[in-house]
Amino acid sequence: MSIQNASPYAAFAGLLQGSANPVTPAELHGLLLGRSCAGAGFETQGWLADAGELLGSEPEGGLRQALVGLQEMVRGELTGDDVSLVLLLPADDEPLSSRTFALAQWCQGFLAGFGLAAGQRTLSEEGTEVLEDLAAIAQVQDVLQESEDGENDYMEVMEYLRVAPLLLFTECAKAPVDQPKPSLH
Repeated sequence: MSIQNASPYAAFAGLLQGSANPVTPAELHGLLLGRSCAGAGFETQGWLADAGELLGSEPEGGLRQALVGLQEMVRGELTGDDVSLVLLLPADDEPLSSRTFALAQWCQGFLAGFGLAAGQRTLSEEGTEVLEDLAAIAQVQDVLQESEDGENDYMEVMEYLRVAPLLLFTECAKAPVDQPKPSLH
């Protein structure tokens, strides 16, 4: 399969093959979305620095362009009028075990990115529940079985992940980050 005919996930995986660390597109997308939802903003250099740390080297060439494009996509989703996100995960025709593993990696990446940018921010009860849910989902790598019930469970989790991070974005990124107030002397 050529990269042009590959799913977005497979094409991104091809770009990542040269990185120093084994990073999946799901983990990288989760990292980007987590940091964005926590209020990191959409400044390209900060994103590329965080991605480079995960990758083990500064992204260059086609990978750098793909990361910038991914950030633009996430910015559009988070600041647009839609109420759901597109998750960078393997195509539906991949085995359920591969898709579930990627879903867990996406959650791990999201939590890492959120933690990088959120600092000591206090979250609402709903925001805390979303993070707890993501932590639980990150642990379910081998739980779903290849069956209709397994597929249904996977789809329910995906639907949740398409909307739940938006609560965190609304709570954290749209509100000013807690910073010390300048003193007047």
